[in-house]
Amino acid sequence: MWDFLVPVCVSDLVKTGGINQYVVQDVVSPKQLPSHLNGFKAALRSQGPLCILEHFDTCYSVLKHCHTVDLNVKEDTLELLIQVVSGLSVSLPALLLNASLSAPDRKEQLNAVKMSVFLLCKLAEIIESDSYRQSIVTAPSKGSKKGKAAGEGLLQWDSERETVLQALIQLLQLDIRSLWSLSLVEEEFISCVTCCCYKLLENPTINHVKSKSTRDAIIHLLGVQVKKYNHLLGASVKVIQLLQHLEQLSSVCAQAVAVWSTEYGVKAIVGEVMREIGQKSSEELAREGSGVKAFSSFLSELATLVPDIMIPNISVLLTHLEGESPSMRVAVCEVLGEVLVKVLSGDGLDESGKADRDRFMDTLQEHLHDVHSHVRSRVLQVYTRIVNSKALPLNRYSEVMGLTVGRLMDKSVNVVKSAIQLLAAFIAHNPYSCKLSSADLKTPLEKETARLRELREKLQANAPVAVIKASELWAAMEPELLLTVRAELEPTSDGEREQRQEEEAEEEGADDHATAVQIAQFLRVNKYRNAVRLCVRAHSLYPESELFSSLTSLTPETVMDTLALLFKGPDQDVSENREDLPLTPQKEGVEGGGKDGVEDSELKKQEMLVQYLRDTESFALQVEAAIAVINSMLYWKTTSVVQEAVQFCVTVCEFSVANSLTGVRKMLPLVWSTDATIKDAVVQAYRRLYLNPQGDSTRAKAQTLVDSLSELMVDASLGTIQCLEEIVQEFFGGGSSLQSTVVQVLWERFTGKRETSSLHRRAAVLLLGMAARAEREVVLSNLDTLCSVALAEKVTEDFLLARDSVITVCNITDHVRQAKGAPFRLPQDHQLFTCLTRAIAEGVVMEDPHWQSFMEQAVRLIYFLAESPDQICSCLLQRCSRLLLDQIAEGGVMSTNKDVGQAESQDPEDQGEQVPAVSCLSLAQLLSLCGCVAFWQVSHLERSVSSELRRRRGETEEREEKAKGPSSKAKLAANESSVEEELGLMGASADDTEAELIRKICETELLADENLLCSFLPLLVRVCSSPGRYSHPQLTAAACLALSQFMMISPSVCEEHIRLLFTVLERSSLPIVRANAIIALGDLTVRFPNILEPWTQNLYTRLSDENPSVRQTAVTVLTQLVLKDVLKVKGHVSEVAVLLIDPQTHIANLALNFFNELASKDNAIYNLLPDIISRLSDPERGMNEQDFYTIMKQLFSYITKERQTESLVEKLCQRFRTAKTERQWCDLAVSLSLLSMCERGLKRLQECWECYSDKLTETGVYQPLLSITAKLRRGAKPQLKAQVEEFEKRLTAVHTRGLENVESPEMEEENRPEGTGPSQNTPPHTPLPNKARVSRPRRGQAKPSVSSHRDDSFVTPKPTRKSSKKPVVTFSSDEEEEEEDAVMAESETPKVTTPISRTSRRARLRSLFS
Repeated sequence: MWDFLVPVCVSDLVKTGGINQYVVQDVVSPKQLPSHLNGFKAALRSQGPLCILEHFDTCYSVLKHCHTVDLNVKEDTLELLIQVVSGLSVSLPALLLNASLSAPDRKEQLNAVKMSVFLLCKLAEIIESDSYRQSIVTAPSKGSKKGKAAGEGLLQWDSERETVLQALIQLLQLDIRSLWSLSLVEEEFISCVTCCCYKLLENPTINHVKSKSTRDAIIHLLGVQVKKYNHLLGASVKVIQLLQHLEQLSSVCAQAVAVWSTEYGVKAIVGEVMREIGQKSSEELAREGSGVKAFSSFLSELATLVPDIMIPNISVLLTHLEGESPSMRVAVCEVLGEVLVKVLSGDGLDESGKADRDRFMDTLQEHLHDVHSHVRSRVLQVYTRIVNSKALPLNRYSEVMGLTVGRLMDKSVNVVKSAIQLLAAFIAHNPYSCKLSSADLKTPLEKETARLRELREKLQANAPVAVIKASELWAAMEPELLLTVRAELEPTSDGEREQRQEEEAEEEGADDHATAVQIAQFLRVNKYRNAVRLCVRAHSLYPESELFSSLTSLTPETVMDTLALLFKGPDQDVSENREDLPLTPQKEGVEGGGKDGVEDSELKKQEMLVQYLRDTESFALQVEAAIAVINSMLYWKTTSVVQEAVQFCVTVCEFSVANSLTGVRKMLPLVWSTDATIKDAVVQAYRRLYLNPQGDSTRAKAQTLVDSLSELMVDASLGTIQCLEEIVQEFFGGGSSLQSTVVQVLWERFTGKRETSSLHRRAAVLLLGMAARAEREVVLSNLDTLCSVALAEKVTEDFLLARDSVITVCNITDHVRQAKGAPFRLPQDHQLFTCLTRAIAEGVVMEDPHWQSFMEQAVRLIYFLAESPDQICSCLLQRCSRLLLDQIAEGGVMSTNKDVGQAESQDPEDQGEQVPAVSCLSLAQLLSLCGCVAFWQVSHLERSVSSELRRRRGETEEREEKAKGPSSKAKLAANESSVEEELGLMGASADDTEAELIRKICETELLADENLLCSFLPLLVRVCSSPGRYSHPQLTAAACLALSQFMMISPSVCEEHIRLLFTVLERSSLPIVRANAIIALGDLTVRFPNILEPWTQNLYTRLSDENPSVRQTAVTVLTQLVLKDVLKVKGHVSEVAVLLIDPQTHIANLALNFFNELASKDNAIYNLLPDIISRLSDPERGMNEQDFYTIMKQLFSYITKERQTESLVEKLCQRFRTAKTERQWCDLAVSLSLLSMCERGLKRLQECWECYSDKLTETGVYQPLLSITAKLRRGAKPQLKAQVEEFEKRLTAVHTRGLENVESPEMEEENRPEGTGPSQNTPPHTPLPNKARVSRPRRGQAKPSVSSHRDDSFVTPKPTRKSSKKPVVTFSSDEEEEEEDAVMAESETPKVTTPISRTSRRARLRSLFS
């Protein structure tokens, strides 16, 4: 019978082969294929799978015409071939077990197997290619019918693909190797199956979840080939090839190798693949398309699946740690990490395992400092997995922790994120304690260390002599003792015998036992002769004693035996213990060692305890050091780092680490972040820490929640409380089941039903106010209780509690919620306002530092919540004034100015008259009250009254609309557009009328003679204008602030007293007064910008104030005014630039923030830079070069556009012409060097050569310009590089030889002005611009005054209305006879509307040539 040989190429089957080789005889045409397939189908039903032998040509014809036949033909053929293979897998097992199977039958079965497998694999490959090609072609038209049809065909093949693979697995799992001669399966047959598998693996969708069953079937089919058909080497090579060309298969290949090594037991495949990867050189991996990323992913994935199998071959991968590929270094480190987690962990490791573990740990630690940031980041992640798995040895905690803290300073954001994650894992899984506070650990550590010291001292005092075995001692003394015995047993003379008898008489013991003990003691102290003599004599003394019974025959051997018995004791084989024997050294040691053994055990326990406490303290200190660094990251611009920092703060807070609450409070303002991710992270963090309490009952949970929130609010700043409101309000508005219980606990704590501190009572009432923002009834229903507890008779004892209670009540007003309808207000005679007015009045004559803040909140509440608040406050002012008058009447004439304000006039008409004085503190508090009332009165008119007028107008219009009939509505519909316009005009007109009404009230009525506020204004002016007479700091500060609040009432009041307020700002010696004046003037600038605009220069002057707090306030106020476009950014912004080098770090940071925000405005800094440079380089300022460089470096970092750079180059070069000093030249050159110069900038620099060429002899000009060429040369193109080198040569030539020796005569002729002759002796100079033509003023224009050319001559705009005669405001001093006028001199008063303006260039030149 013929043989079927699996061909390498499908077309080889039609060629004539060897002897008995099967050759295709009949290639069926595509039209005849359906009929032939029907015959094949009939034969399959009748003959079974062996029919493939007869119908092979039909199936081959399908392969031959695969591109022309219909899809249905290929599908039918595929189905028939699957049936053939499945039939063979069913019929072959019985035949393979039949030993009597004939050779022709075996060959027949073998041919059937090879034919069916060959046809099925090739057809599967063809359909797979068609399917992939079809999916690409139809992908863009997903919605079309053609795309849907193609998708259905593709889906059908996806299901059939798995059927094909399962059929092949069932067949090849059989032991079909016996069908071949000598069981040698031909390589072509194996390749036919494996190539089909690898072809299917190349499908891009093989990684998808829906392809999991197909993926597993391919892996198992290849596993059968690897195990049974010797495909190990081929599989390992193919895996490497797939990884090189198809990166997406890394996970699939790792899964396949893991399955082959575990389920099929072919562990060698892991080693083969690892060796293939390990042998890749760095140069090979560096090439594009080398598959280094796939290799890295493959190794990492494989390590997670079979780390134990990888250990024997892991050494071949370690060479990549020294290679250039960071991906491979990452992969090897991840392999080491998986091995450490899953294999080399736990306490049951042998010495070899521990050595491997330590070596791998050392390798990972080295790569924490890898040169590539990606490697450092991934190694930190590996350590995070190790720590989370509790696989890090305890002795490495401190070292790895220190390295991780160091990585927090890394330049890479990803490394910093990974380091924070690792630190959080260290804390969450630390083996030391659930509470990590170094302060709490210090006391127990000191206590246990002292106890350890006591134990050591005690053991040293009771330390026994080192115990040596008696047998060892005997062996050491035996030679010398034997010589002594022999010498003693020799005959002696009579004299010696008598002397020995006397000595022996002295040494005799009381009995045989005592004698034996004495002999043993002689031996111990090396008195061998005495011991021998006593032993010899003892036999005669105690002949019946068993101790000396062996001495019947006196020989050296018997004496030695007796001595050995007495010293060592009986032999070990003697069962009975001889009580009559003396204690040997060994026995004494055993008897005395019991107590010592117990003490040794205690000592070891104590040493372990102390070491544990030391390790815990060291760990806690490292965590605290990390907290300080991570807290600073909460405001980084990188969102992911901020998220990690927030999570870390939560972790350390849960473990009670010292200073952990600092980070929790610091991140609280992030609830206002514009980044929703950061805001959500902070909200979730606080919910986790404070709003999800643990407890057995609802009451316990509520108590825990209140306790935690109260601790957070204790000593919290106002900003912290405002941020916390956002989170607490969300809790109370979220419908939590704990709400009612929490509110009950808070009321119990506030009212004092549960004993608590005053701080916690204040925290409780503030939390109630936060809850009231979400639900008004929380406070409104208990308003009487709140008044009786915090605002009743004992209010003067705790103004802080009263203030916080007032803040809480403010949260029920309409000002904190979007209210519709009539405003919510309480009647004028409500208990709340009675309590408030009484408390304010009683406190105005008290010296309580907290009365001021209480008063401000109380007046605010009155205007927010009361009906007719102006009447309440009018009565309040009268009551307080009466109390001060009563105080004056009681106090009489005060004689000192230390505690009281002296009202003694020094005017001639007032001399001799003594006016009673009042307490300065009381007067200051009264002035603060009237200023506060004035401010909130204006606010009440402009907000509450105005909005109420608009609401009532809206209701009136609505009623009028309803009153109109349907006919009028139809008429309105006909003229809809015109009516809408008319209504719009009417609405705008009504709004203007209401606003004008409010302005008129403020202008004419608030400070009218019949109004109570009018009575206080002269007093305020007098106090502010007489700092010598009214020198009390608090009185001065209160008067200044109250005056500014009065100035908010109307433009006329502001214009009238603005000069006085600026005088106070400039001349006051109190920093708090100057700071308050800046804030007040900032508010006035927002309200009356036209009035304050001429005084802008005076505000900028405070930026150079000697006091840091004043400078800080000034830069903060000016930042707000400039960024909100209230003030125009002008040249005086250079004063803000100077603050960039302020010695106070927080002030420098504020200035930096100012320019960061200003840079976001289009071209703002670009427009200001030339003027800033001129002002800072002014010789009169005297700024040193380093400070100038630091400021300019920061400012020029905002110039990023090429066009701006080019323009600045030209502007700065032109300024060389007007610069007068060498220092100004140097500053301009330094400024040019700080620009990010480009090719266009260089061109502009060359064009402006004449501007600075004569200054190049100065080193300070030459060196910065030379540095520009050095920057441009880096990475420059050849053409640009040539230009740079030419420019550099030109610079160097002028610097070394001078301009007059470098410039050619032709160039001089070009540059020489027309009409001038050559001058030989005239030195080079910067050419001056032509004299500008003086233009005459046009008709109708006034001639410019002489003072208009001066920068410091300003005129205050004249008031728009005539002011009545006002008293002259003067300073008065107790030390000087002449009073200093508080009013600025005429030269000090601004006279132009633009406060900061440079004289034009033409005007300066005109004055120069005039």
